[in-house]
Amino acid sequence: MAYLLDTHVLLFAMYSPERLSARTVALLEDPAQAVWFSAASIWEIAIKSSLGRPDFTASPFAVRDEALALGFRELPVEAIHAAQVTALPPLHRDPFDRLLVAQATATGHTLLSTDRQVQQYPGPVERA
Repeated sequence: MAYLLDTHVLLFAMYSPERLSARTVALLEDPAQAVWFSAASIWEIAIKSSLGRPDFTASPFAVRDEALALGFRELPVEAIHAAQVTALPPLHRDPFDRLLVAQATATGHTLLSTDRQVQQYPGPVERA
């Protein structure tokens, strides 16, 4: 199965794995699983860290490099992913989370998220 990490799950996987469920940690460590992170997450980290958000202090360059070093794969944002956002119900206002749900839907990945609002979307979203 292919998994897409939401931004917080990506950061937790690298810096605070104790904040993830044991199942998620095992899944992320399983070499048989395809684990992806989105370019949208790197963009979110870049924007929110430049705004001085205390929960986004990591360097977007370092996060990308470390994610790749962990064996995670990078998923680019494509026009079809952006267009897929229009098919989502208005459950959540965060544009980054909505894009991640749309990417997972368009690509057939399962989005792993710790956000309860994101978990309410129909489709391929699981609790991390």
